Amino acid sequence: MMPIIYLKPRKEDSLLRFHPWVFSGAIAYINGTPEEGGLVLVRSAKGDSLGIGHYQIGSIAVRILEFFTEELPAGFWHDRIRAAYAMREAIGLISNDNNTYRLVHGEGDFLPGLVVDIYDDTAVLQAHSVGMHYMRHELAQAIVDVVPAVKNVYYKSEGTLPYKAQLKDASTDMLNGYLIGAESACLAKENGLIFGIDWLRGQKTGFFVDQRENRMLLQRYARGKNVLNMFCYTGGFSVYALRGGANLVHSVDSSAIAVDLVNQNVLRNFPDTRRHEAFVEDAFRYLEKAGDAYDLIILDPPAFAKHRGAVRNALQGYKRLNAKAFEKIRPGGILFTFSCSQAVDKDMFRLAVFSAAAMSKRKVRILHQLTQPQDHPVNIYHPEGEYLKGLVLWVE
Repeated sequence: MMPIIYLKPRKEDSLLRFHPWVFSGAIAYINGTPEEGGLVLVRSAKGDSLGIGHYQIGSIAVRILEFFTEELPAGFWHDRIRAAYAMREAIGLISNDNNTYRLVHGEGDFLPGLVVDIYDDTAVLQAHSVGMHYMRHELAQAIVDVVPAVKNVYYKSEGTLPYKAQLKDASTDMLNGYLIGAESACLAKENGLIFGIDWLRGQKTGFFVDQRENRMLLQRYARGKNVLNMFCYTGGFSVYALRGGANLVHSVDSSAIAVDLVNQNVLRNFPDTRRHEAFVEDAFRYLEKAGDAYDLIILDPPAFAKHRGAVRNALQGYKRLNAKAFEKIRPGGILFTFSCSQAVDKDMFRLAVFSAAAMSKRKVRILHQLTQPQDHPVNIYHPEGEYLKGLVLWVE
């Protein structure tokens, strides 16, 4: 029999509101011995059925897959992948100009613990829970069955599976590798621009798909500007700025591999351009010596806080970084500034940027408040899924 988790009195309220997490502190007792990554039933203190989900050691003990049932319906995984694909297709995201998008965004697509990004004919699957790790083969097959363009599925979970996980299946040594198909020369297309994607060695799944709409917005503002793209990674913002008619674009990253990828992507789209130059350097050190050469700056750093215990230091980091940008940007300049730290909410981030603006004594106005695009949907019952925060600021 499937193990049954009984909650403490009144701890079922969040599940009755369709929030998909059961915290370990809400559990009264367990009938049976759940295995990490295995399915468990969840019941209220009164014995009412609340749902079925993946069990995991840690603060989030259960991620609910289906509410108010005691078994997953036949074809569950195919149906969820099919619904995710249908939404992307219905909103016009998949086209000849765009074959790069997020197919599954965890709780936002009612598959908690799973991320899937599509790059042309390859899906990159990433498990953030042990339960999704155990389902990787079924998920890979469902993706190939549902998404017409996909021929290869690459599994990249070595850096995302919980460190406490005691994985017990025979193939757990393969946390990165092809589940279906093999490596192909992938040139992904985003809004008509071409990008080489390195999912084998790159960060996350190989490309920051979540900035697609924000890159398009930047393109609108780039004409005639001197642009600085900090933490440039593969150069998405840089390539869009060049298409937007920027006077010059400087890309900066501490990783030589990232800077090489930027240069490759610029050449793929603008083989004759002399408007771009890339630098391998620490962000703060580069800004310190930058002078006042730039009238459009992008700050898109990696997550400064990966857990709640790091929030205070992260906010100080955001404040320091933005203060330096306010100090250096030309009058009449535009600053695109972001946080992808889920533990830092939009009010915290705005306060950090406000503090930086006050330190600089510059006149600053908000032009746009940005978030993640529509293929990174936020489950209305799970507001924690809104992780990307951004501000576009006019600086006098």
